[in-house]
Amino acid sequence: MSYVTYILQCADGSLYVGCTNNLEKRIKQHNESKWGAHYTKIRRPVALKHSKEFKTLKEARRREAEIKGWRREKKLNLINFGKS
Repeated sequence: MSYVTYILQCADGSLYVGCTNNLEKRIKQHNESKWGAHYTKIRRPVALKHSKEFKTLKEARRREAEIKGWRREKKLNLINFGKS
């Protein structure tokens, strides 16, 4: 099983960072179901802007935490140019 760290852009332009083992299902949850994160639930729709696959949950969570600590500008550089 693999895990994915992802960045979503919300309808208000804000960015959301998360990780999952089923990206397609998780994005659908963010957009449609009551199981999406509260942050994205009130900022729908969301669009996938970046994703990266990892072999372990530990690696994916580590990257998620790293990206969450970044300023918006650095997140946008990753999205637009693949630079972290």
